Amino acid sequence: MTLREEFEKREHDIFSPYAAFSDSSEGRDVYEEPCDLRTIYQRDRDRILHSKTFRRLKGKTQVFLAPEGDHYRTRLTHTLEVSQNARTVAKALRLNEDLTEAIALGHDLGHTPFGHAGERELNRICSDGFHHQRQSVRVVEKVEKNGVGLNLTKEVRNGILNHSTAGSPATLEGKIVRICDKIAYVNSDIDDAVRGRVIREEDLPAECVSVLGNSLRERLNTLIHDIVIHSMGKDDIIMSEETSEALRKLRQYMFENVYINSAAKAQEGKAERMIRQLFEYYMEHVEQLPEEYTRMVWEQGETVERVVCDYIAGMTDHFAVTTFQNLMVPSTWQIY
Repeated sequence: MTLREEFEKREHDIFSPYAAFSDSSEGRDVYEEPCDLRTIYQRDRDRILHSKTFRRLKGKTQVFLAPEGDHYRTRLTHTLEVSQNARTVAKALRLNEDLTEAIALGHDLGHTPFGHAGERELNRICSDGFHHQRQSVRVVEKVEKNGVGLNLTKEVRNGILNHSTAGSPATLEGKIVRICDKIAYVNSDIDDAVRGRVIREEDLPAECVSVLGNSLRERLNTLIHDIVIHSMGKDDIIMSEETSEALRKLRQYMFENVYINSAAKAQEGKAERMIRQLFEYYMEHVEQLPEEYTRMVWEQGETVERVVCDYIAGMTDHFAVTTFQNLMVPSTWQIY
């Protein structure tokens, strides 16, 4: 018996009957021989972790575009926070931590530079739209590894696709990531907004604070405990009505006071115009895309528009700005 088989057997001894068992996965689109050390979901987690797209998350905006200071979240730190919270819940409920972690680490791979501003602009100008959750799946299926993809399991891809509020994941592990994503971004964005003096802690709605707590630590503790307590022994991931409503109102407060109307979002118009001009440039000069992207057009039959979206969505904030400057801003020159 291999170590992997021992791990799979142990899952049946320890996990909840509602867990997604590694040896019951629906598998990959392209069959691969099983690893002798790792379960199928461990391999998925490792593939995401070692991907170029994952590493680039460190250079992408979470909410606040180009803040001054080293302590604001990036898309990477957000991803790690989601992963940690989700693993805590999965472990407490005796569900599959490896599947949970793989979904969490991959859920935002398709996010654009400049956060949701970049996503909105690509969605506006692309004929068939752009949504980061769909792009995250596209990254792992078609973009990574020079167009080959990561060949992840169906369960991981389903969790990534359905991690947004409107999603409906097929596994409890996916449902954990879906709710922990919301918990992570609402609470960490409050922390960043307070740090940036966009809001004050005492500005938060009193009815939310009275239920969830007066600090980041207290709110996370309340929310995670509530999920575990109300989901224990059930074939669903749920929260109490009171706590769920407090989180909903807190999220609404953040949309009204930070995500839409705050001074911290003042630069987003510039970012959107930059994304649009980059898109228009590469639509007219597709030959200037890197070779792995042009191959997707000439050899794999992808549309130019979709591949241009792939390339721009994969950029970090810094790379997008530098590319824009190189393409659009005249440089100085000298005659000798």
